[in-house]
Amino acid sequence: MEKLPAVDATSHRTPSSSSRPGSLTRVPSRDSAARDSLTEHQNTTQLDLEKADAIPADLEKSSADSTSPATAAGDTESAPGPPAAAAAAAGPPPGFRPQDFPDGGREAWLVVAGGWCALFCTFGLVNCIGVFQQYYTRELLSDYSQSSISWITSVQVWMMTFPAAIFGRLFDNYGPRYLLIVGSITHVFGLMMTSLSTEYYQLMLAQGVVSSLGSSAVFNATVSSVVSWFFRRRAAAFGIVAAGSSVGGVIIPIMTTHLIRQVGFPWAVRCLAFMFMGLLAIACLTVKSRLPPRKTKFVVREYVDGLREPLMAITCLGLFLFFWGMFLPFAYIILQAEELGVDPSLTPYLLPIMSAVSIFGRILPGIAADKLGRYNVMIIITFLSAVITLALWIPGTSTAAIIVYLIVFGFTSGGFIGLGPTIIAQISDIRKIGTRSGAAFAVQSFGALTGTPIAGAIVQRQGGDYLGLQLFCGLTMMASVVVFMVARYMQAGFKIKAI
Repeated sequence: MEKLPAVDATSHRTPSSSSRPGSLTRVPSRDSAARDSLTEHQNTTQLDLEKADAIPADLEKSSADSTSPATAAGDTESAPGPPAAAAAAAGPPPGFRPQDFPDGGREAWLVVAGGWCALFCTFGLVNCIGVFQQYYTRELLSDYSQSSISWITSVQVWMMTFPAAIFGRLFDNYGPRYLLIVGSITHVFGLMMTSLSTEYYQLMLAQGVVSSLGSSAVFNATVSSVVSWFFRRRAAAFGIVAAGSSVGGVIIPIMTTHLIRQVGFPWAVRCLAFMFMGLLAIACLTVKSRLPPRKTKFVVREYVDGLREPLMAITCLGLFLFFWGMFLPFAYIILQAEELGVDPSLTPYLLPIMSAVSIFGRILPGIAADKLGRYNVMIIITFLSAVITLALWIPGTSTAAIIVYLIVFGFTSGGFIGLGPTIIAQISDIRKIGTRSGAAFAVQSFGALTGTPIAGAIVQRQGGDYLGLQLFCGLTMMASVVVFMVARYMQAGFKIKAI
């Protein structure tokens, strides 16, 4: 199979280097002349992939690196020396080449099925934060302001994403098994404690910290595992897994609302915990990584170094900006609908409507992204999210307008959740996916942490009017569109191609 243009290493290869096969245990972990010479044009985030097995977007970076001016001109004096040439010829170790990814099969799809269950119990619960926001505002914490109450759900979302930096490294070192088991137990325990909570600080600790910390461990173990099984169909596989959170966003709000009315808040939350216990057991039995663990020390600098790469930093900024505004409709649409006089019998179904549509938003953009380019599709769906927020949510005051907005926004925001991990994987070395995904999630988590409290303070400052909140939501998402366009330009300029 024909490889990408690379430095000819035949004349420089020593007997030992030519006969030693690449393996996981032989990947250099420290700075070396070989790595410096191969990455002087850009960082070593992309592997040396083969043309016949990689989509153009994944070939972009390695192609640029392997065709440096010196190599293209045939300048052997400026080419890498024997060690570097041997490393270039060896390519990525077994298991990391595009043809090594199964992209299907019984084990791979079982991982997807288990990931679906895991996302149902993790981000599926996050999708219904509006139900908790409404109940706390109207009943349990009615003495507190909306901004104060929103800190509970915003910390919940933040704890879901920020610890990814730690859990990503634990995944790289030990694999997903222990993260899944301990995370599942912690998640369920936190929900049980939430059912017993009656004070603000208790809810903050149980729901905002403990439950979401366990949920984060499960989520990150699942996402990093799916990456190792798929290459060509990666975005589609992520879309199916992420659809679990959409189905959870349909079932959990309806279930919770009706149970609160029938058996009260404590038993409503306990029923959720018991349901999650069964689904997480399935995830623990089916989710696993294709690649063996690669034990390394936890070094904070590795996370910082990744963010020093211009493309990685710009991409993370785009994720942060979209996260800043994305959760505002989830948290406040029910309260706003009540203020506008929407039929009370309909309000419990507003979030399920949005989540039901996002099932297709999780899957279809992922399939399109594998063909059209992940950054291209990300730009499209973030642009649609911003436009529909500014053009429909702001002027729309009728029940029909709110429902139409939720349908469109549910589709586009669902696509963002499914594509986020794939664009990080696209610009990353698969061997460091846990660390780099963790760094990206940590950055965007601050958008989720501060977005809803800021929005709540805006509503309170404006005397209960939601215009400022809606503008904040739409403009932050539009800013993310600009940033993603810059990231795409850094990879392909203005060329019309799959990126």
